[in-house]
Amino acid sequence: MKLLKITTLVMMTLISACCQSKTKESNKAQNSETQKEEIAPTPQDLSQYETAYFASGCFWCVEAIFESVKGVKEVISGYSGGKEKNPTYEQVGGGLTSHAEAVEVYYDPKEISFTKLVQVFFGSHDPTSFNRQGPDRGPQYRSVAFYKNAEEKKIIEDYMNALREQNVYDAPIVTEVTPFEIFYDAEEYHQDYELKNPNNSYIRNVSIPRLNRFKKNFPEYLKEDAH
Repeated sequence: MKLLKITTLVMMTLISACCQSKTKESNKAQNSETQKEEIAPTPQDLSQYETAYFASGCFWCVEAIFESVKGVKEVISGYSGGKEKNPTYEQVGGGLTSHAEAVEVYYDPKEISFTKLVQVFFGSHDPTSFNRQGPDRGPQYRSVAFYKNAEEKKIIEDYMNALREQNVYDAPIVTEVTPFEIFYDAEEYHQDYELKNPNNSYIRNVSIPRLNRFKKNFPEYLKEDAH
């Protein structure tokens, strides 16, 4: 497997704003959305594409990163990795479940491989940070690479081993490699959150800088309109 050279990610400075603490602000966004009368767009037919599942901190950030990758057709923010049924944002964000904030990535395998998505995953967050990503702390923000079959598991594990052999990180990788079971869509107001809320303080201070670091390190993976 040909590996991309990944620059060791610099941990973001701890700031007061965090994904979990934005619950009140998110609820305001939800309320404003319900007050608007908009014509819903025609749902995209995603049945023809493959899916991949990852968790690496606040899903607002992770969704925006994968949305910028060519070959990716849609990304859904949600919850996975736990046992509780139908979790809510307040429950997951408050650490009241065993779920992690995660994303469901729909992609065209003719345009991008699962291996490259794994590279995007590891190259866009700090996989050595235990139960934390940037300013967000707790197991709901842990690093998880989900696999649906033995082939995907091998791809993830081989890539992790290559990262270790090349000493890409100064600390041990703590990413969980977990069989995929179920994914729960997050509430509608979380979908495309970064795009819809560019002036949100968390988006400005955390999400956008994280996205820009990824774009700088992986320009060859970006959609033309994402540069």
